[in-house]
Amino acid sequence: MLANSNSLVLSAMSEIFDRDPRFSLVATTATAEGFLGTVMRVPVQVGVIDWDLPVLGGAKLIEVLREQENAPRLVVYGDGTGDLPRLAMTAGAAGFADRSADVEGLLATCADVAAGKMVFPFIDIRELQKDPIHSLSRRERTMLEALSKGLTNRELSKALGISTNTVKFHLSNLYEKLSVRNRAQAIAFYYSSRLPGEASEREKSR
Repeated sequence: MLANSNSLVLSAMSEIFDRDPRFSLVATTATAEGFLGTVMRVPVQVGVIDWDLPVLGGAKLIEVLREQENAPRLVVYGDGTGDLPRLAMTAGAAGFADRSADVEGLLATCADVAAGKMVFPFIDIRELQKDPIHSLSRRERTMLEALSKGLTNRELSKALGISTNTVKFHLSNLYEKLSVRNRAQAIAFYYSSRLPGEASEREKSR
């Protein structure tokens, strides 16, 4: 399935995939919501998405799909000269294809991703490690977000369905990974180092 807000790009990509016998084009859409709605109803193995899809955006779309069983593997198709490949990788995409490169590169990337591979241009792994929030587990990220809402340990225990001792254990690991000493510093870190795309979503909801 293809998702791109530019109708001309979407049309051209559709023709390219239609001509390649390795692929069967399931659907196209111009929005993240359209993509999400389709893949919830129709089996899709690989999705090619634009990072700036309205309204959710690529990062949020990837985040939502990570929680779904049998979600498609996603290839981000965009500008490979900047920080986008790294952002796509840290968000959880399976591959990245540079739109300025030969179209065969996009097709090859999709074929490899369908075969279970991860495909990205060279990324300095040290860049991925600069923001420690990306080292957090899903449970730790959930807990950090809950902390930002002012929940106590008892409230965290109830909300997450775990014991207060387990909450304390996770908080200890969380503080260590973020190099902070207490709850207040963890919350301050959360608001200064949000995952890609989340800060803008917060602004929209105000």
